Amino acid sequence: MKKLMLMVLIAMLLPWTSAQGAGRKILFLPHDDRPISYHQTVEVVEGAGYEMLLPPKEMLSNATNMGHPEELWQWLRENAPAAKSVVISSDSLLYGGLIPSRKHEVSQEELAERLDNFVKLRRENPGLHIYVFDSLMRTPFEGWVGNIEEPAYYETYGAHIFQYTRLLDKGETGKLSASERRELQAHEKAIPEECRKDWFDRRQKNLSATKRLMDMIKEGVIDYLILGRDDNAPLCQTHRENRQILAYAEEKNLPKSKFQSLPGIDEFNILLLNRAINDMTGDIPFVCVRYGIGKGGDTIPEFSDEKISDSVEAALKIAGGLRVNTPKRADLLLLVNTELKGRTIDTLNTCPTEADFIPDLKAGKDTKAFVNMTEEAIAAGYPVGVADIKYANGADNALLNLFEKKNLLRRLQSYSGWNTPTNSTGFALGMGLLTRKMDAARKDHLLAVRYLDDWAYQANVRSWVGTELVRNFGSYKYYYKLDDKLDFAEKRSTELMREFAKAHMPWIPTDFTVKLPWLRMFECDIVFPK
Repeated sequence: MKKLMLMVLIAMLLPWTSAQGAGRKILFLPHDDRPISYHQTVEVVEGAGYEMLLPPKEMLSNATNMGHPEELWQWLRENAPAAKSVVISSDSLLYGGLIPSRKHEVSQEELAERLDNFVKLRRENPGLHIYVFDSLMRTPFEGWVGNIEEPAYYETYGAHIFQYTRLLDKGETGKLSASERRELQAHEKAIPEECRKDWFDRRQKNLSATKRLMDMIKEGVIDYLILGRDDNAPLCQTHRENRQILAYAEEKNLPKSKFQSLPGIDEFNILLLNRAINDMTGDIPFVCVRYGIGKGGDTIPEFSDEKISDSVEAALKIAGGLRVNTPKRADLLLLVNTELKGRTIDTLNTCPTEADFIPDLKAGKDTKAFVNMTEEAIAAGYPVGVADIKYANGADNALLNLFEKKNLLRRLQSYSGWNTPTNSTGFALGMGLLTRKMDAARKDHLLAVRYLDDWAYQANVRSWVGTELVRNFGSYKYYYKLDDKLDFAEKRSTELMREFAKAHMPWIPTDFTVKLPWLRMFECDIVFPK
């Protein structure tokens, strides 16, 4: 009854709320064409019965081009009148995409013109609901061979840049020791002045653009703005800039109901799409969250600067839901698989060698307890989603092994263990809120994609193929930049993925192929025949 009354109140407060046909059409402009950013997210929303308007894939940034901002703006202006809501990446519209935002050469004048296009979009479409996600530039702790996401000099000086900004951040929030001050000077000296200037100038330019987007909230141009801190750390340049952002939000008195800044980025697609849908329908999903034993929700996972419980709470706000304390009232029970002591186990086989990769199937007491919690919740009839964040990238093999043995894989509402912990929690939440609106066949397909991607590929096949690349071609560099080894990697990934699926997920058709669209082993695309 309380939920019904709350929904009625929201509907009264939002006169534009509608569940009619036009209200089921959403325009979506992602930050690149990676499978998780583009069609995997779209499949979830379309499976729930909503029509998506998407830009041609060739307009989006990918592994070999920096995107097409002007063409995207034209497409957006032409198609916005046909939609009720738009969920758009500001990185795509300002710089070309997420990765181009980190190494672009866009002038201040061009940025100002592109920012003004948001104002024109609102003027031309006064009834459109505009949801925007933006990003603070990340600060990787080091550079590595074949990295396409940072300026070329980051491979050589990235570790110095990270440590330099870590100490700058620490000095501004606390006090540096004498040895730390010497270390700061040494790192600064190790970075060529032209590289340091290029890196900081671009960041300042992007930061100014973000503040302009924040101004547009007060001006009524943007209905909701999310700012992501991708690949973040408790002390670094990204964290420094976020302190500026939070101070600016306070100065401008931005309401938390319209602006949020939090770790992550890739999960914002599905969370904002959930919000658009819930705003259209007047729905307010209730979510109960439980964590693994031990550190649990107090875990500060890798690539983040805050507790995972805070990130989950923020993600739920983005989606337009409310947290409840009991699963009896919940539309989704989100279970978060954390490591007992609050650690994030490193990315699986980050740098492959000739040694065989052997998955760790030994379940500790934390994993066993988590499986028992999941099994009991499903037996009680609760709709359960699982966010698997024990590893930095990829599923927890021991957990999925027990899920398989206990026949739990197909009984979940959602699962995600794809990328950074906040990516996984956000996607598991967003997917779980939408699969409740689907039939079993659609939900099974979406679960199959996640198990194939997060478990079969990320936690196993990727490492096996990485080992073969080293053995056959003598270098791990192909793991990050496949070049002429692309055909070999795709063929072997397809073969091994099909074998894995037959052994562990016999309900999944094995006529799929595996593609590596970003010309590296980091992500894959599972292509089923149409």
